[in-house]
Amino acid sequence: MKSSIFSFIITILAWELATAEDKNEKENTNQANNSSRYEAVVRIENSSLNPDYRSPWNTGRDSGGNGTGWLVGENKFLTNAHVVSNSRIIYIKKVGDAKPYRAKIVHIAHDCDLAMLELEDPSAFEGVSPFDIGKLPQLDTTVKVIGYPIGGERISITSGVVSRIDFLSYSHTSVDLHLTIQIDAAINPGNSGGPVIQNGKVVGVAFQGYSGNVAQNTGYMIPTPVIRRFLKDVEDGNYDHYVDLSMSDFPLINPAQRKALGLANDGIGIMVAAAEEDGSAGGILKTGDVLLAIDGRPVKSNGLINYEGEDVNMNEIVERKFAGDVIKLKIWRQNKSIDTKVTLKRFLPYLIAAKKYDEKPRYIMFSGLVFQPLDRNLMAAHGMKNLQVRYHFDSYVSADIYKDRPEVIVLTSILPDSINSYFSNFKHSIVDEVNGVKVKTLKDVHDALAKDNGDYIIISLLGNGRPIVIERAKVESAQKRIQEKYNVIKDYYLGD
Repeated sequence: MKSSIFSFIITILAWELATAEDKNEKENTNQANNSSRYEAVVRIENSSLNPDYRSPWNTGRDSGGNGTGWLVGENKFLTNAHVVSNSRIIYIKKVGDAKPYRAKIVHIAHDCDLAMLELEDPSAFEGVSPFDIGKLPQLDTTVKVIGYPIGGERISITSGVVSRIDFLSYSHTSVDLHLTIQIDAAINPGNSGGPVIQNGKVVGVAFQGYSGNVAQNTGYMIPTPVIRRFLKDVEDGNYDHYVDLSMSDFPLINPAQRKALGLANDGIGIMVAAAEEDGSAGGILKTGDVLLAIDGRPVKSNGLINYEGEDVNMNEIVERKFAGDVIKLKIWRQNKSIDTKVTLKRFLPYLIAAKKYDEKPRYIMFSGLVFQPLDRNLMAAHGMKNLQVRYHFDSYVSADIYKDRPEVIVLTSILPDSINSYFSNFKHSIVDEVNGVKVKTLKDVHDALAKDNGDYIIISLLGNGRPIVIERAKVESAQKRIQEKYNVIKDYYLGD
């Protein structure tokens, strides 16, 4: 009897042991399957060098961070531009593999915050299938965000709902607006560049979100139309950037105003407030025109166009085009309907307001006076409050300042020396002329200062009746003295 009970107990223990082993084996299999499923998702580690706009002759400030990327093609990894901006060294890490693999940037698009990377040795990803790209997800559908956010070292998966599809600003440059999808899944530092998945396909790239008390559970992803456009753009080996109409507009909703313009009160048409002369629509659209249709699609009086069953910002139609593409416009002018065409191109002057990356600051240091071209990075670094400078920055495009001054050159700082005594009040002034030469670019300053045409160098500043006067005979010794004292290795950099 005792022998039978003992045998029964042994049988139960053996069964439980076998069950536990089977359970562990299944768990290990599931973990292996999950690792296999997400092995096309990678951790990206970037060592960067951020430019120093206050002392532009310095190499810059070391920094670093990590983000996420994903395999989009053979040895082609997609991530956010801000994950790899100002990069010195980039490493990619594979799921379940601690070894870092050296990577390089193939294409980077700061205007839509996307970048493509390649591995120097892609052998570690042989046999790994890239993700397929899906369609634009619908509202109130579920998506998964995959990445390497703060809080741990392993891959993280969160889920959420598509809560809004809109045309919004991309924070990377702060001036570019594109189609954007809002989701309520958690998007934290480190998630950037990671794939957003629906039905096994990528439907977006996680890239920005609110933090702190601003909003809760509000993250954003770059949708597939923007991803596909980037991939199409770089097919020829170059990234050609976005194009736009370079026009401003305002809604045409008031019935009385529509009647005065001879328009039917049908909710179609938006008024042109201004069209930049050097932009795509310059010389074609005029202030007061009413834009009725783009490529045969009616423009509603609030600026929306029905595209693929959704009402989208009319600029969404334009931004899917490329440089050199032609679009058809129908406009209303002086009680007549006019059909015209516009060849799309990039409008560069607006970049003065954009955050810039992967560029070394340009400057001239002469007798302790530091001259630099005005842009957003410079404004932020020097905390400029000079009203003249702020006006030129804020109104650079709207007041057509760019036509007269392709670059606004500012005296940003003064390295104290006997040759520039009592010049401190001139700091943060705009340079107008050097020895009678009108200054339109930084090179103009360099060329004018290099000319030996008198005993004195006279620098006229905009809005300041008293010029800066420097005795030329003292410049050479002062320049050497200042460079040694302040460790200025090179006294100018005009760009590559």
